[in-house]
Amino acid sequence: MGSGAPIGIFDSGLGGLSVTASIHALLPSEELSYFGDSANAPYGTKPPEMVAQRCMDIGDAFMDQGVKAMVIACNTATSVCVEEMRRRYPVPIIGMEPALKPACQRGGGLPQRVIVTATPLTLKEDRFSRLMDRFKATHTIFAQPCPDLVRIVESGHLDDHDLVDATLHKYLDLYDLDTMDSIVLGCTHFVFFKDRIASLCPPGLALMDGNEGTARHLRDLLSEAGRLNESEAPGRVHIANSDSSPRIIEYSRHLLETCKS
Repeated sequence: MGSGAPIGIFDSGLGGLSVTASIHALLPSEELSYFGDSANAPYGTKPPEMVAQRCMDIGDAFMDQGVKAMVIACNTATSVCVEEMRRRYPVPIIGMEPALKPACQRGGGLPQRVIVTATPLTLKEDRFSRLMDRFKATHTIFAQPCPDLVRIVESGHLDDHDLVDATLHKYLDLYDLDTMDSIVLGCTHFVFFKDRIASLCPPGLALMDGNEGTARHLRDLLSEAGRLNESEAPGRVHIANSDSSPRIIEYSRHLLETCKS
């Protein structure tokens, strides 16, 4: 596989399209192959064994396509099986984890109060526990599962502002946001709510996600391996999904364009 080979990107459903948009913006010449597993979404409430098997099935399919790298655009899938995938496949595997480190570091050494929003499974896995252990002695960290936000995206109800705001209030009203320094969007689906979340937060409260950092990490790995696509022609984004309903690809393209705007 040469530098013109595609990059495989996958998620439990549609959230990873927000990551795909970041990768496409940073690496516009790359061919991107996105797979959403919406037929099995959400991963965040499923048994880890089921999630791991789906990830391997998707990874095997990507290898059959000849991808030069894979991006697990899903915090839950990363927490369950990124190490197993790295052992299994001979290409770079880029995972994601909640952006807790930059959230804590943005205080310049001052203790931070951080809400980490994520799926229930991400917050229960050992990977997140180890991440939290690195910072909880100095910083105050609140772990908040938000499974209904994933369902809103997958069901196509992002434009239902009453539903979105009621759901966000259900989770965020548990906290005095005036005392918080940042909210980590620890699920790629949650990035679609960024503007609505910001409207509910006091000025100065930062919203952190890992999408741009993931895109930069992918670029650096490909550059080190001499496998960046140097073509001047724009790369394409191919979208596939395990949900065969007619609306899903059209909806996916709409979400991708929304992220670009």
